[in-house]
Amino acid sequence: MRGRPVAAIEITGVSKRFGSVQAVSDLSFEVGSGRVTGFLGPNGAGKSTTLRMLLGLVHADGGTATFGGRNYGDLEDPSAEVGAVLEDASFHPGRSGRNHLRILAAAGGHPAARVDQVLEEVGISDAANRRVRGYSMGMRQRLAIAAALLGDPDVLILDEPANGLDPPGIRWIRGLLREQAGRGRAVLVSSHLLSEVAQSVDDVVVISHGTLRASGTLESVLGSAEGPVTRVRSEDDGKLAAALEREGMSIARDQSGGLTVTGTPTDAVGRIANDERIPLVELTAVSRSLEEAFFELTEGEKE
Repeated sequence: MRGRPVAAIEITGVSKRFGSVQAVSDLSFEVGSGRVTGFLGPNGAGKSTTLRMLLGLVHADGGTATFGGRNYGDLEDPSAEVGAVLEDASFHPGRSGRNHLRILAAAGGHPAARVDQVLEEVGISDAANRRVRGYSMGMRQRLAIAAALLGDPDVLILDEPANGLDPPGIRWIRGLLREQAGRGRAVLVSSHLLSEVAQSVDDVVVISHGTLRASGTLESVLGSAEGPVTRVRSEDDGKLAAALEREGMSIARDQSGGLTVTGTPTDAVGRIANDERIPLVELTAVSRSLEEAFFELTEGEKE
């Protein structure tokens, strides 16, 4: 049995106010190594402010935001430990993509050979000698990700990484996230593309009005607000319904036949059916879509 993943990022009781606006309030969550964590919330929820506090670009009013217990400013070799792409990444328009990365590699003390390696990794080697002013938005996004990968970091933070990418590019970023986590890296990705997040992440953190609304595995967050929901069909639904009701479970007849049991996990329903010797035809855990969970958790706010 796998143990709990090592917490590469720890946000503990972080708060930040800008004038009369409380941007983030007592926010706490962790990002584990070898996991892709989706960071979700409506516009103005405090996502960008949280990432900036984590990266030392904004001073928190309270709490801590650390990497393995260390503030970003205390990291001995920041770009080799944390790679980050914020939504407002900028480039010198007159430089080529390759020269942009060469400057960053030299500044970070990374081998020059890493430049061509990351250009190949993000798929823009053919455009490496073109000036950035001629890059499409999607190519600029790939260049920003290449810069984040230069130091071969243990932690990768990406703010809206799919912005400007076409469908093949979105598929590519999905594969990149999984690949990076597969190498044992902690990946924190902020996004409003809920369908993409659902296909890419292991864990989800949802915030609204600067406060935490949900945190956990994707499966646990997608569970019903009333708890787990189980759909079950058997060879004797009447007998099964009576047995479940005797245990105090909330059940309803499903429109397509069978029973829907609210607030009870599949293993508990299956155990009762087994005790009653009722053969089952179907036993399924039912979850909401990420979009449904998101709107319920954020009180219907629009992203």
